[in-house]
Amino acid sequence: MANEEEKLELTEPGSIPFLDHLEELRRRLLKAIVAVVVMSLVAFYFSDYLLKFIIAPLGGIKLHVTQVTGSFYAYLKVSLIGGIVAAAPIVFYQLWAFVAPGLYHKEKATILPLVFISSILFVVGAGFCYLVVLPFSLKFLIGFAGDLLSPIITVGSYLTFSGMMMLAFGLAFELPMVAYFLGRVGIVSSRFLAKGRPYAIILILILAAILTPPDIATQLMLAGPVYLLYEVSIILVRLTGKREK
Repeated sequence: MANEEEKLELTEPGSIPFLDHLEELRRRLLKAIVAVVVMSLVAFYFSDYLLKFIIAPLGGIKLHVTQVTGSFYAYLKVSLIGGIVAAAPIVFYQLWAFVAPGLYHKEKATILPLVFISSILFVVGAGFCYLVVLPFSLKFLIGFAGDLLSPIITVGSYLTFSGMMMLAFGLAFELPMVAYFLGRVGIVSSRFLAKGRPYAIILILILAAILTPPDIATQLMLAGPVYLLYEVSIILVRLTGKREK
């Protein structure tokens, strides 16, 4: 009887050996990378349309190429950006499938809804950056040139700037999902998050300063929505968190 109980304990979620966790993580990361590569190859076929789409926030400002390979690398960059966005559902699926052993057995069936919500939040964050933040930030930063300077913006630098900005906003909008998981496994509670609100505000402002250009307006455009999502996270953890129950 004791042997049977030991066998049952070994099969409980969370009792997987550490090396097996690393192997599982390696497999999940590999699948996510393959998904991004495949989607990027597909996006390369539509790179002309993607390039026109992503430079639209510039409002007609001409981009320049200063190297022989500049145009080719520009199309590779825009294809990679498109590939990351298109592969987001697959990447999130691999992530949730990896952390699923930390959830209750009945909750593992909710992986697909969690993937859907995570993908929506990522797209909303990237879309908010594209539609609101980028036009304002570009106008503000380029406007510093005035009449004395004539800015020459390379296509490579713009794609890096805009791509990193949209990626940062997309990931920042995943805060409620991170809080949900931490709450379900009992790491955080709504009371803990509420009491840590002052520290969270400072951390959000620091991250906004790191992830965005050095102008206060753009930083607040990231910090403001993320703080609202932090408040949403407190409510979410209160409703679903393990400690709350």
